Amino acid sequence: MNDKQTVLVVDDELKILELVKSYLEMNGYKALCAQNGGEGMALFEQNPVSLILLDLMLPDFSGEEFCKKIRQVSDVSIIMITAKVEEESIIHGLNIGADDYVTKPFSPRQLMARVQAALRRGAGGTESMGQFLSYDDLIIDTEKRSVSKNGKPLALTRDEYNILTLLMSRQAKIFTRDEILEAIKGEDFGGFDRSIDSHIKRLRAKIGDDPKIPRYILTVYGMGYRIGES
Repeated sequence: MNDKQTVLVVDDELKILELVKSYLEMNGYKALCAQNGGEGMALFEQNPVSLILLDLMLPDFSGEEFCKKIRQVSDVSIIMITAKVEEESIIHGLNIGADDYVTKPFSPRQLMARVQAALRRGAGGTESMGQFLSYDDLIIDTEKRSVSKNGKPLALTRDEYNILTLLMSRQAKIFTRDEILEAIKGEDFGGFDRSIDSHIKRLRAKIGDDPKIPRYILTVYGMGYRIGES
């Protein structure tokens, strides 16, 4: 079914490594295990890895450093596993390149669901990007369908929320108006694609984005919209 996709697990707790390895293998994945960052990097360089499960607190260097090193050479999916539950830790992990965030103690079944979703996304699927998405001081909690800026909640309409979530889910991608419209309305919707411009205008106002000097939503003229600076 998954053709033995390889998952690299980096965690200094042997019991967690054994537990996660067991569940991965029961679900048909190949598991590579490392108890520190150095071992993890060596395994990553020597094997075709589809996903990394990464503890933040490693004995030689931090999970954040490990994530940064990986992001210099690869866009492989990374799920961070940690006992840190502070919002700032979550934001930082996502901003440096993690795709999802699971806190200890965790349910192995929930972790496997996150693994499967991340691997389907990597293969071109359409699952959501885990519980949190972030850019700068904007955070989306996809489970609660809530958006906050600097910790303060924002009141968005359903379409505004869906547009922002789409843009933040793939921050390097330029989305055309047709793609945005299809994502929020469905491919059979017969609306006019310029209605997206009105949604973007209202969304920018709510997140405090100046359209003349955009900080969050960038207009790519002749193409569409993306998150981030040019």
